[in-house]
Amino acid sequence: MAAAIGLRKGNTRLPPEVNRVLYIRNLPFNITSEEMYDIFGKYGAIRQIRIGTNKDTRGTAFVVYEDIYDAKTAVDHLSGFNVANRYLIVLYYQQAKMGKKFDQKKKEEEIQKLQEKYGISTPKDK
Repeated sequence: MAAAIGLRKGNTRLPPEVNRVLYIRNLPFNITSEEMYDIFGKYGAIRQIRIGTNKDTRGTAFVVYEDIYDAKTAVDHLSGFNVANRYLIVLYYQQAKMGKKFDQKKKEEEIQKLQEKYGISTPKDK
């Protein structure tokens, strides 16, 4: 077993975006933690799974693997995997990109508040 692990991890250089945390989109809203562990646990030991439950995060989840190579294997095998007639989108979690989306939403909300405060309408409001 140790030899197999040594060969698998050899001197393999992973792309910089590869990490142990995966971001999964397009999940069925009613998926359970047990189902997530069944699907993702086939590829290695899982440290944690977080499933989105509120209006903005439903259909998404974070899966954290113990080992980066297991995470890579999961991405390679589960991207496009069909669950309840939905094709999973499995990505490496990237803090910078997630933050930008959040910042964009925050800025849009601030603009909306300012427009309402000063009675300004946008072309899409007309």
